[in-house]
Amino acid sequence: MTSKILTLALAVTTMVAVPMAAYAEDAPRPRITVTGEGEAAAAPDTAILSLVVMQEKPTAREALTANNEAMAKVLDAMKKAGIAERDLQTSGFSIDPRYVFPENNNNQPPKPPSIVGYAVSNSLTVRVRDLAKVGDILDQSVTLGVNQGGNIIFTNDKPDTILEEARKNAVANAVARAKTLTAAAGVELGRVIEINEQSFSPRPVPMAARGKMMAMDAASPVPVAAGENTYNVNVNMTFELKN
Repeated sequence: MTSKILTLALAVTTMVAVPMAAYAEDAPRPRITVTGEGEAAAAPDTAILSLVVMQEKPTAREALTANNEAMAKVLDAMKKAGIAERDLQTSGFSIDPRYVFPENNNNQPPKPPSIVGYAVSNSLTVRVRDLAKVGDILDQSVTLGVNQGGNIIFTNDKPDTILEEARKNAVANAVARAKTLTAAAGVELGRVIEINEQSFSPRPVPMAARGKMMAMDAASPVPVAAGENTYNVNVNMTFELKN
């Protein structure tokens, strides 16, 4: 009888021990999540110009004709400067009446405004892949009829290599941060469980011409400074902690 009871007790103990061991293996280990930051900089290789031709005339037809003639000269000059068709894009067009609002005297009923002319604007976006040409292109554009706009955005045509460097820097920063935290806490860093990335392309800082471009001196090319673009990458990394 005693032998049977002992055998039954051992069986129950074994049945309880096995699930407990399995639970211990399946239980998630402690983890730590850190954020790493990385950046990489490179000189831009492309400039995006925003050029506007605006013409005012007594009639819409006259304003449109004058604008078309000026923009045709600008486009022709761009092509002669080596700008490809794919890098020239019309980005805006408008025809707006110009009004004169008469003054109200002696509390008379207000008179309706009268149209005194029309303004036609045609906007052109130009992608310049040779930065050495930017100053000359701006200067020549003004000579040919561009009289508004002048914004410049410097970019990198293929930033993949720069972003790859920023990613490596972000991961290295996250690993170093995790090691510092675990060492301070007296625990050991384990394997990587998860990595998430957030990439930030550089926010273009446009160079804007002040006032109308027609006020610029056409005697010499416009001085242009391209500087550098900085790309930022953040990564969230989750590590397992060793017991």
